[in-house]
Amino acid sequence: MDKLFSRIFAAPEIPEAPPAGVYHRMLSNDAEQADRLHLRVEASGEGVLIVNAAIVLHLNRTATEHIYWWLQEKDVQEAAEILAARYRVSKQQASHDHIELREKVLGLAHTPDLDPVIFLDMDRRAPYEKDLTAPYRLDCALTYKIDEAGTYDPTARARVDRELSVAEWKDVLTKAWQAGIPHITFTGGEPTLFEGLEKLLEHAESQGQITGLLTNGTRLNDANYMHRLVMTGLDHILVAVNFDQPETIRGLQAALGTDVFTAAHLTITNSDLQQVESNLEALRSFGVPAVSLSAGVDDPDIEETVIQAQDHLAHLGMDLVWDLPAPYSRKNPIALEREAPSRGPGRAWLYVEPDGDVLPGQGITEILGNMLHDEWELIWQHTLSRS
Repeated sequence: MDKLFSRIFAAPEIPEAPPAGVYHRMLSNDAEQADRLHLRVEASGEGVLIVNAAIVLHLNRTATEHIYWWLQEKDVQEAAEILAARYRVSKQQASHDHIELREKVLGLAHTPDLDPVIFLDMDRRAPYEKDLTAPYRLDCALTYKIDEAGTYDPTARARVDRELSVAEWKDVLTKAWQAGIPHITFTGGEPTLFEGLEKLLEHAESQGQITGLLTNGTRLNDANYMHRLVMTGLDHILVAVNFDQPETIRGLQAALGTDVFTAAHLTITNSDLQQVESNLEALRSFGVPAVSLSAGVDDPDIEETVIQAQDHLAHLGMDLVWDLPAPYSRKNPIALEREAPSRGPGRAWLYVEPDGDVLPGQGITEILGNMLHDEWELIWQHTLSRS
């Protein structure tokens, strides 16, 4: 009788928690571009959600599971049934929570002026304060060539005596994906001078990674080349503009003519604020939605000009991009304003040189390991030991 009783009144089987790993999904909507979501589920059950390569949300275990089932293409009813069983709540409550969380994420995706990192439904945290098991992004310097003549950046060339092949870079990207790194940017030098760039973009896209390109824009003037880059699934472009070099401006305009999100980087080398403001206004007239700024030399007057330029950006209604590795940049206005370095390098992102050596960030010449030869766990252990 006891066995019969237990069979009739046995507790329902509780669905398993989402396994640790990285999951992604493209969401079609009424906007010009689809929303791209990447969820990294940690071994603890907590998660990190990256929305459109721009917004980072730290999620508790419950929110992580809601998002996981959304990305697994479960409808609201299916997700509610799973979550109701796991958390012993009513299906009505689970359904309400699931819908509310979806709406919040989509709302954040289309809301400007957000903090770089948001702790959803909890107190706001400073960017990168949360302990990470892997960075959000890997910046890959494919080559230190700076022009078609094959000239190398002399400072960087002194550290690097070889460049990885396409096959080796693919191994690096695969290792990054397996480690839970959802976002890759290709930089240099000039990354468009690396002949395997398109193949690397395609490989990253096939894995589900977000990809970005940081370029001087010159090669983007080739319409066929620009089209091939777009067709790889490239997600964003940052063009380092030089108003004394019209080809970089034309390259920027060519990128703006595609459906790839395109921003501009401006290196400020003198304290002529009027000229800087004029350049920013020109970028706005081109349709540039966001700008990255840096001081080209160590000079207090120029650093002050960078901060004033940031204010002018806000006046023009343009966004500030401050955490991407713009070529040859030294300082960003966030660091200048706060009189403290950004905590992102070596924490939220890492930088890989053309030979595979891993640095905390661009310009920080401390080698943490080599992506090709060292196990990821060892590299990350060295990274964590710095803080």
